[in-house]
Amino acid sequence: MEPSEFKLNQKGIKAVLPALEAEIMEYMWDIQEATAGEVYEHMKKKYPELRRSTVSILMNRLCEKGLLKRRMERGRGGIRYVYTITTTREEFERKVVEKIIESLMANFREATYAYLSKIKK
Repeated sequence: MEPSEFKLNQKGIKAVLPALEAEIMEYMWDIQEATAGEVYEHMKKKYPELRRSTVSILMNRLCEKGLLKRRMERGRGGIRYVYTITTTREEFERKVVEKIIESLMANFREATYAYLSKIKK
């Protein structure tokens, strides 16, 4: 996942992902694997107005971003998708930090060096 935006006023992964996608990822990192229905059941406790289709759409976006992958399973109820994480929280955070530092170096090399050398001490 390539963060294209960094929101300075947000904490954690909400700084690089939309809020609901970030909450889905936090949950997925805890449980590792789930269907959209299972994630919906978890999320609706906090967001009672949330629709199941919204959760499915957001989980598919997370697949497009490379943070989740899905596989199709056939069961008694028909076909369902099971989503799994593709990266750990630590790997994700490391990649985000690397991309941000690379961007800072490309755009503000001197100021970035100066700041990093100051905080390294």
